[in-house]
Amino acid sequence: MSSNDTLERVERIAAGVVAEHAVRLDKEGSFPTEAVRALGEAGLLGLLSSKDVGGMGLGPREAAFVVERVARECASTAMVLCMHYAATAVIEKLGPEPVRRAIAAGEHLSTLAFSEPGSRSQFWAPLGTATLTAAGRVRLDARKSWVTSAHAAQSYVWSSKPLAGAEASTLWLVPNPTAGIRVTDPFDGLGLRANDSSPVVAEDATVGTDAMLGEDGGGFSTMLEIVLPYFNVLSSACSVGLMETATARTAAHASAIGFQHTGTTIADLPTVRAYIARMRTKTDMARTLWLDTIDAMEKGRADAVLRVLETKAAAGETSVEVVDLAMRVCGGAAYRKDVGVERLFRDARASQVMGPTTDVLYDFIGKAVCNMPVF
Repeated sequence: MSSNDTLERVERIAAGVVAEHAVRLDKEGSFPTEAVRALGEAGLLGLLSSKDVGGMGLGPREAAFVVERVARECASTAMVLCMHYAATAVIEKLGPEPVRRAIAAGEHLSTLAFSEPGSRSQFWAPLGTATLTAAGRVRLDARKSWVTSAHAAQSYVWSSKPLAGAEASTLWLVPNPTAGIRVTDPFDGLGLRANDSSPVVAEDATVGTDAMLGEDGGGFSTMLEIVLPYFNVLSSACSVGLMETATARTAAHASAIGFQHTGTTIADLPTVRAYIARMRTKTDMARTLWLDTIDAMEKGRADAVLRVLETKAAAGETSVEVVDLAMRVCGGAAYRKDVGVERLFRDARASQVMGPTTDVLYDFIGKAVCNMPVF
């Protein structure tokens, strides 16, 4: 399947079911069930799945374009897709064929379960444990602080300390539901209110040894080589999509709203046009870096790791600046739901605090530039 075919499919879904339910989902804080179903039926949940298992056999570029287009309508749905694709990239390389086939068929939604209260945004350092039982199974005990699609996902790509040794980490494919694993609280957040991002606790939860993804202790390298590039690029796609919508809605509002006594619009004010120009310029700058990062990944360029670190930091921080300008231009009307920028204002802030956070990324970037070990 070509990229054009993929974009045509996601365009129909984004402009249709995603846009139709976005406001309601934000208001209710409910999961985008209809959109996920539509994405599955269109084959887009299996976008990264190999053609050998019935998937589309595409890569990070197409996944990023899909997430960006969905994010223009609903950032919550885009983040659900972002986490699913990041998990799928791991499962596709290391997971069992039946799950791979279920994902390819659009019948299986997965997600990442990395972040923990004790290690916070340093997701590569889990404190949760994995212990081999006398029955030859693996017992998982952990407290995960944020798991997107916590209730809705059919599986978690789960991190723990290794079975042997205390260093590094091991990844597991954990079915949902699994006895001993429970979602502890519903999500009622400031932004991304529909992404079902909730704490998950494992207490004496057991899985088979065949649930291990890769080698014991090999989770760290999988996180750096697969998860981090996918997650950063797809998180950036969410931010870029938010910026595009914020810029378009602000320009439309400024061009339509005016002063009856003068017969002019807000857009007739040079200061307002300057703000909108800044929004457009910042959005284009973030988009250009994002696209260059994808190019660096695909070509294996020497600067690929640096670009991966830069794009999430830049897109996340810039999206906050852009939606802040949207609120400023739209003035008091921006605080109303109907103008359509207040939700973007809340959603954009999530990227800055998702691990690796913007501040952590700047530290990594600084180390890389100074020729210091990043980790």
